[in-house]
Amino acid sequence: MSSTQAQIQQQLDSWAAACRSKDVSQIMRHYAEDVVAYDAIGPLRFVGRAAYQAHWQACMDMCPGQALFELYQPSFLLGGELSVVHYLFHCGGTDDKGEMHSSWMRVTQCFRQQGGQWLIAHEHFSMPGDMESGKILFDLQP
Repeated sequence: MSSTQAQIQQQLDSWAAACRSKDVSQIMRHYAEDVVAYDAIGPLRFVGRAAYQAHWQACMDMCPGQALFELYQPSFLLGGELSVVHYLFHCGGTDDKGEMHSSWMRVTQCFRQQGGQWLIAHEHFSMPGDMESGKILFDLQP
């Protein structure tokens, strides 16, 4: 594993831990100030850390229980001051009855080295959908 890959993997691990803890301020430490994000939940685009932070907070507020954030088979494309990671992502949480609800998503994150740290400059979450029915396919497994 290269030094760059190890640094980005450490950022991914830290980001996932912050997500599981539902600590939005810790989550946002992983993003560049000018981040552009496409989340699986609307609107179409978030521009800037403040806008994305408000969205993260709203998402965490909707999920009262324990959070599930697991990365599956990340692939790294490394170069200079910009690197890309893509992976499948198992995401979910427990409801007010303690029951876990989760699904798999696809994630691409573009990291930019800034001030000696790798920060997420672009993030894209997506969920597969069925073209005929228009429905999201929540039950797919890797």
